[in-house]
Amino acid sequence: MLTFAVAALVLIMIPGPDQALITRNALVGGRVAGLYTTLGGMLGLSVHVSAASLGVSSLLVASAVAFTVLKAVGTLYLVWMGIGTLRAARKSARTTADAEASEAAGKTWLMYVRQGFLSNALNPKVALFFVTFLPQFLPTTGHTLGRALVLSAEFVVLYLLWFGLYTVTVDRFGAFLRRPKVRSRIEQVTGVLLIGFGVRLALMQ
Repeated sequence: MLTFAVAALVLIMIPGPDQALITRNALVGGRVAGLYTTLGGMLGLSVHVSAASLGVSSLLVASAVAFTVLKAVGTLYLVWMGIGTLRAARKSARTTADAEASEAAGKTWLMYVRQGFLSNALNPKVALFFVTFLPQFLPTTGHTLGRALVLSAEFVVLYLLWFGLYTVTVDRFGAFLRRPKVRSRIEQVTGVLLIGFGVRLALMQ
């Protein structure tokens, strides 16, 4: 369990679409928006860990058509989010505090949860990861479902704790990070990363 926890935490900490999206939303809507995005990511992650535990992800990986469809949808979503973030970066450089507050108020908690959920649920790389990573920590004999579910739950909890702490950290330095020029640069980098993640996903075999 400890070995799995260390390996899982290292993998969670590797920068990816989740971190980019949570950073952007935490800057726009503050700590609450970042935590709601994290919650959505956790729910999307739960879909994959549950599917991997039950063997459904193996069927997805085995089906070239299903895998390609999910990959295409995930790619389009990441690229769409990236373009939207780049467009927002243009406005951030000249955004006033009142305009920023108005932008945050225009988004509901459900929108942040949905973004986090789709970022994970539409990413076949997450499914592929669990199909290849999780079995390494399962017993070779006996019933493995219970053990798989426990390890999956452990991964989800670590995800929630890490990105919860990450969101609080971003919010703590929010006064600096939300300066128009600084925020604009962060959003530019975030937009490019999201598009890059989408392109990398599209090229994945």
